[in-house]
Amino acid sequence: MERNPHVGSTLDDFLRESGSYDTVQAIAAKRVLAFQLEESMRKARLTKSEMARRMRTTRAQLDRLLDPDNPSTTLQTLVRAAGAVGKRLNISLVKG
Repeated sequence: MERNPHVGSTLDDFLRESGSYDTVQAIAAKRVLAFQLEESMRKARLTKSEMARRMRTTRAQLDRLLDPDNPSTTLQTLVRAAGAVGKRLNISLVKG
């Protein structure tokens, strides 16, 4: 089968070539986690103040955690946040 001449490289290829693949992946993962945490807080009817109290952290730290564009979050913070909403964190490596 002939390759379609109008099909170029993938977005992943472009990001790797530009050197921004890892950064984009980190931000995408953080956005998903922030969304899931906010949804879990909403379902549990937790305020940010109560969530921060359960995590034994400050509201400012929780705001950084929930900021989808801030990829700087430690695994320990993510584990505490998951526990605060009655969940556990599951991280795995997948073939890229």
